[in-house]
Amino acid sequence: MITDANTIHKNGNLIEIESLFKIYKTGDFEVHALRGITLSVKEGEFVAIMGASGSGKSTFMNILGCLDKPTKGKYVLDGIEVGGLNRDQLAAIRNKKIGFVFQGFNLLSRTSALENVELPLFYCNISQKLRKEKALEALRIVGLADRIHHYPNQLSGGQQQRVAIARALVNNPSIILADEPTGNLDSRTSVEVMEIFQKLNEEGKTIVLVTHEPDIAGFTKRHIVFRDGKIRSDSLNKEIKIASEVIKYLPKIDEEEN
Repeated sequence: MITDANTIHKNGNLIEIESLFKIYKTGDFEVHALRGITLSVKEGEFVAIMGASGSGKSTFMNILGCLDKPTKGKYVLDGIEVGGLNRDQLAAIRNKKIGFVFQGFNLLSRTSALENVELPLFYCNISQKLRKEKALEALRIVGLADRIHHYPNQLSGGQQQRVAIARALVNNPSIILADEPTGNLDSRTSVEVMEIFQKLNEEGKTIVLVTHEPDIAGFTKRHIVFRDGKIRSDSLNKEIKIASEVIKYLPKIDEEEN
């Protein structure tokens, strides 16, 4: 049984990772994707995970999101040690405590924006009315209250990513994990998405974002750089860019009115 510790540890850490290893076996060969990662993330942090392809950052994010399990080591999320949980327990953690935002949006094509945002709530024991209310509020937060009945193919890339962010928010998760969330977007739309993340972080939401773009990492508060399965550096960003200011100097892009 999962013991749900809703209160953060006394030291303020939402995430605690200690000596984390991930080893993949292919025939007689072993690939050491993570080599003894130790770090913590406090509630309310905005962290960028960076590193070249093969550095281990994607493996790390999969474990962080309870999509994969470490070979050995300790991972505690919001007071719950998740390393030894079974598949159903991990699914429950993902649904209740983690909001995911992906590069490819991952929206259902034949489902409206509102219905896409409602999806995580179908696994909760709440009424249809409350599901709709929560989804509408999440879409309002990301500025899409007027697009709730639009389908993904009727929305721009930036609008689709806003729907994906609203879906990540709808369960009020402990943490948002964003994997290259601006990778498919133009420069201005990328900054608009980062503006949403910065506003959410200002309101107390903890965000961990994977990016290979230094410009995007510049909007976050802390940079963790991976190399060869280890942490190469972990530092605070002393010159945080403010998205709402940066966007003033970027050319506007006319979006097709659907």
